[in-house]
Amino acid sequence: MLLKGRFSFFTGFMLCASSFLALQAQTPSATAASSGVYTAAQAQQGNAAYQKQCASCHGDDLGGSGQTPPLNGDEFMTNWQGQTMGDLFEKVQTSMPADHPGTLTREQTADLLAYLLSSNHFPAGKTDLPTDAAALKQIHIDKAPAGGSAAGAADPGK
Repeated sequence: MLLKGRFSFFTGFMLCASSFLALQAQTPSATAASSGVYTAAQAQQGNAAYQKQCASCHGDDLGGSGQTPPLNGDEFMTNWQGQTMGDLFEKVQTSMPADHPGTLTREQTADLLAYLLSSNHFPAGKTDLPTDAAALKQIHIDKAPAGGSAAGAADPGK
């Protein structure tokens, strides 16, 4: 009887352990924004969208003014560091532009965020920032590399 109980316990334990490992294998791993999660071309598209949709409130230099928060620099990073690109994406998607909230497409929002990352000196990578909510939740906004310049950064002056 004791042997049978141990066998049942062992079988149950192994079943739970294998289920846990299977779930771990299916869970995507987190990515840091500083690892290059957008492309330079996407940031350029975001720059164009920014000038059309956002600059009238946030300024040509993304610096904000008065009640309008900056979209680059220390204040922006303090507000968003430690959150995910999914959080930022959802905020922009549902509340911007302020005069027509919710009118940006998911692609436009991703392009705008690529531009914001570029403007905050996060390096570009080889794939576009995704539009999928689950994928965006896996990208954590960390600190941009010290003294780093964004590869292919979209410069509003160009």
